[in-house]
Formats: sequence, C-alpha cells, structure tokens
Amino acid sequence: MNRRLQCRFGVAAAVVVLLVATAAACGGPDLPEIDPALGGETTRWETSRNAFALPAPALSNQERRIFEVGDSFFTQNWVSAPASTEGRDGLGPTFNAFACSSCHLHDGRGAPPNERGTPPDEPNQLGLLLRLSVPGTGPDGGPNPHPNYGGQLQVRALPGIPAEGQMDLSYEYIAGTYSDGEPYELRLPTFGITEPAFGPLGDDLLISPRLAPQIVGMGLLEAVPAETILDAADPTDSDGDNVSGRANQVTDSQGNAALGRFGWKAGRASVEEQVAAAFAGDIGITSALFPDENCPAVQSACRVAPNGGSPEITDSRLGSVVLYARTLAVPALRDPEDTEVRRGFALFSEFGCTSCHTPTLETGPSDVEALANQTIHPFTDLLLHDMGEGLADGRPEFSADGREWRTPPLWGLGLIEEVNGARFLLHDGRARTPAEAILWHGGEAEQSAKMFRQASAEDRAALLRFLESL
Repeated sequence: MNRRLQCRFGVAAAVVVLLVATAAACGGPDLPEIDPALGGETTRWETSRNAFALPAPALSNQERRIFEVGDSFFTQNWVSAPASTEGRDGLGPTFNAFACSSCHLHDGRGAPPNERGTPPDEPNQLGLLLRLSVPGTGPDGGPNPHPNYGGQLQVRALPGIPAEGQMDLSYEYIAGTYSDGEPYELRLPTFGITEPAFGPLGDDLLISPRLAPQIVGMGLLEAVPAETILDAADPTDSDGDNVSGRANQVTDSQGNAALGRFGWKAGRASVEEQVAAAFAGDIGITSALFPDENCPAVQSACRVAPNGGSPEITDSRLGSVVLYARTLAVPALRDPEDTEVRRGFALFSEFGCTSCHTPTLETGPSDVEALANQTIHPFTDLLLHDMGEGLADGRPEFSADGREWRTPPLWGLGLIEEVNGARFLLHDGRARTPAEAILWHGGEAEQSAKMFRQASAEDRAALLRFLESL
C-alpha cells in the first residue's frame, strides 16, 4: 500500500489496503481486488446514456418525490419575466444557459465551443464558461469581480439587453512521443473575449475557463467528514514525496468561513452553495443565498429589467434541485475481474496517481440516510494541488492560487462518451482522451505523467483500460 495513504487517511486505510495492495511485479497472480460499488449503497449498475441520471436506489419514498421535482427544475428551461409559467420565470437578464441541463447534458459533462454540434443560431459555447476577475480580493475574500463585467462572462441576454460579449477559442497543437516512439498530440487552448459590450476589458483581466463536469456522487463527497479531508492535507510536503495537497478555505454566501469542496478550485463549501451559485451565475436566477442580479453598475438596461420575484427560485424549489444533485447515483465500475483492469489499477497506484486520486473514502452522518456511513471510491482527496504551468489559469480563488486545482473525482470517467457523445477532460476540455489528460499533468503530478510517458505500450493500455472501467 502507498505509505502516504496510510498516514493520510487513518481509519479508511484498512479499506484502501484492499483496493491498492499490489503484487511485487504488478503482473503476478496477486493483482488488486477492485470494489465495483464506487458509490457504496448509492451505486447503480447502468451503462446506458442514462447512467448519470438515476436516483440513488436507497432513497425513501419522500426523497424520491423531491428528487423528481428537482429533476424537473434541473431539466426544463427557465423563461423571462413576467410569464404565465408559474415558478419558472426570471431568466437573465444576462445569462449563459436556459437550464441546468443546458450545460450538464444528461447530468453529464459540457463541451468546448462547437465541439458538440452547437446549432449555428446559438452562441458559441455549450457547457463551458469564462470566469472573470481582476487582481485583488473580492468583498467575500474570493476573486475580485471585474467592475463592468462581473465574475463571469454572460454570452446571452434577454431581448433589448446587451450580452456582455462572446467567447473566443483557438488551439495550438503540440506533437510529442512516448518513450517507445509512439506519437501523441496535445492541444493547447487560448481563450479570449470578442464583442465586449461595456468598454475595454483591461490588460489586468484574469480569465479562467470552466467546463461543466458530470455531477454524480456530490452528496457523498459532501458527507465526507471535514477532518478526513483536512487530515489528508500536507501543505508543506512534510513527507517529502513532492505531493502537498491543500484545503481551500472559502467564505460561504452567509459570510462564514468554510471548507471548500466543490468546483474546479473547490470554491464552494456545499452542494446547496454550488447549485445556488450556478442558478445565479449561469441562468440569472436569484435565490435567498444569492439574491442579487448579475448587473454591474454600468449595465443600465440589465439593472431595470423585470425580474421573476425576490427571490426568483423559492427555498423549497431550490432545495429540491439540491437534493436531486446530492442523490444522483454513482455508476458502478465495469469488469472488476478483468485481468487488464486489475493490472491497470495496480499501475495507477505504482505511478503515484493515488497520492491525489484517493481510491477510498468514508462518509459520515448525513440528513439523507442513503448517503451516511458509506464506503465510497471517488478517486479524489478533495484537495488543491499545483498542476504545473501548463494547466495554470493564473486566477486565484480564495486559498487556491493560479496553478492549483481540486483533484476531480474519477467515477463515471469511462461513461462520459456514452452519456454525452464525446469526451472533453480537464477544467477547459482540452484533453480529448484520458491519455491526453495524464500527459498534461505537471507540478505535483509531473512524476506520474513522466512514468506514464515512459511506460511500455502494454502498461499504458492497461492503465487506460482501468480508467475506462470507472
């Protein structure tokens, strides 16, 4: 077993032993056993396009009813106010999407501009947005919003109201070779903004692209005790393994200090905060947590537009979407007895990937019984790691600096293409395959990426076969 995991995860270590113990040569008869129930009792054995959209099987009847209500508010489009559509008006005035499912298609993953067949009459993005800020610290201690454009580029707007601008994206293609001579190609994105409607953006503008991820298992990650996450942090690299995960300490919507867990930089503390912030930032729907419209002072037409009430989504309806997001089932690992899958898992550990992509965590108490006291296998430590200059966005977010990203959970990785028709990985969708995503790893993960590049074709195939099984 990885000694660092023993030290970092205490009580969970016994479970981790079962998952990551390896044979001496990673190819003998004692390959690691893999628990296919990645979400514990919330796991579903489903591999269709609906794999990310199912409720956890252990929900109560009342929770199932709330789940279905949340599903409707997640899936159906919001409309401008005033409207006869009760409870669904208030869209905008500026916004990125008409519904949560516009970006999280089938509760899955977004796509970079025009890479999932965006209709020609739609703005040039679907499930990928641009966070904006300027140097300094915002009122809540987080990113400092641009004075004219706020904290997120709004590429759509209601009639008569200017959209803030449009996203521009281009790629540079970088050729490389593995140690055995097999070629690969990476693509380096450059993001910009065209048609800015409210004056110059300024030379000090900080831009961070964010791709919508699959949203399964969020309630399980929320139920992992804070002390488990904090005990795993090693900000000074005290064990000398060149991996130094840090927790993001954030300020929630009520002004309280909290442990960040959600978002690409762990900038939100709870599923409720994440959902409410997405309603406000992406769709322009206010809530009790985020009661203000996205209308900076210079955007006069935006500021006088009619709204759908104060707030535009009630606590009850927001709560139903939150429960929906918390209780989406985790799909099971496929082919756990397959020799190549098991050998790939052994290599995943040997290459050091489990130092950040922690295989096993335990949840604690939860108000949703199905989420409580579960042994789960999300392959994340929920911590921030320096991923190197190649993936840096240069934009801080609370404790996270411009090179740090939260370790994303890997459950569901192998089903993204089935669910969404294509697969775009990392925070900006640049990686088209898991292999490309690995090759982009730098900073604390540079040694793992190097070992993957130097591995034999057979070992690379085995590791990728394991990732495809998740």
